[in-house]
Amino acid sequence: MRLLRYGLKGQEKPAILDDKDQLRDLSAIIADIDAQTLANNALTKISQVDIDTLPVINHAERIAPCVGKVGKFICIGLNYRDHAKETGAQIPKEPVIFNKWTSAISGPNDNIVLPRGSTHTDWEVELGIIIGKEGKYIQEQDSLSYVAGYCVVNDVSERDYQKNRGGTWDKGKGCDSFGPIGPWLVTADEISDPQQLELWLEVDGKRYQHSNTSNMIFNVKQIISYVSQFMSLQPGDIISTGTPPGVGLGIKPEPVFLKAGQKVRLGIEKLGIQEQLVVNEC
Repeated sequence: MRLLRYGLKGQEKPAILDDKDQLRDLSAIIADIDAQTLANNALTKISQVDIDTLPVINHAERIAPCVGKVGKFICIGLNYRDHAKETGAQIPKEPVIFNKWTSAISGPNDNIVLPRGSTHTDWEVELGIIIGKEGKYIQEQDSLSYVAGYCVVNDVSERDYQKNRGGTWDKGKGCDSFGPIGPWLVTADEISDPQQLELWLEVDGKRYQHSNTSNMIFNVKQIISYVSQFMSLQPGDIISTGTPPGVGLGIKPEPVFLKAGQKVRLGIEKLGIQEQLVVNEC
């Protein structure tokens, strides 16, 4: 299933894409696609419905973040060897964990807003894991059973804040609008192998990133198990699994960063496409 949310901020409603790519309203089945409904077996309820009987939505004014009321937005850093090399970092021996604040979450086509004083805002296409049930100390062989689905994430990053503002990556990762997710939550049963997905990103039509999730250092099973050793995972939590090479910071001879007026387009095989306009904060 391809699940999504639509509507203005604070007025989002749940929806599903049918086989003809028509948007159909799920409001009569579940209140939202969020931590609470995922915990209450929302996916099972939806799977039992005849999708063709649901109302067609002809004019969705905005595609919203594909999950609401997210409890944790957890990220894995330096999870592709070539990306670690291009940033001058060592290949990690264990997954690098950092956080994006949930206030950074935005819709897949919402604007990327450059913070005041930003000079080094960068892009990062990533595979997002959406957790479907609570777990702690999860064994690798059981990891995928905790996945509700997958989505596209743009881990937008202000590199100056991240690297030069007194420590912790989180300063450069959690600015408002720096966490576009969606367009869809694609349920786990639709993705036979999360380690065989093409992912790419373009800025103003120029392709900077193009790789495959098979190139991850730590795979989805390992990441879920590892993260759960340090914190419990709850339904609706998002884990963003790291970006491949081609970020602006790694471009030679001079890094390239986002500027107002540019357009970012990114996608992952089977998970949909995001498009964002870069704007200055008012």
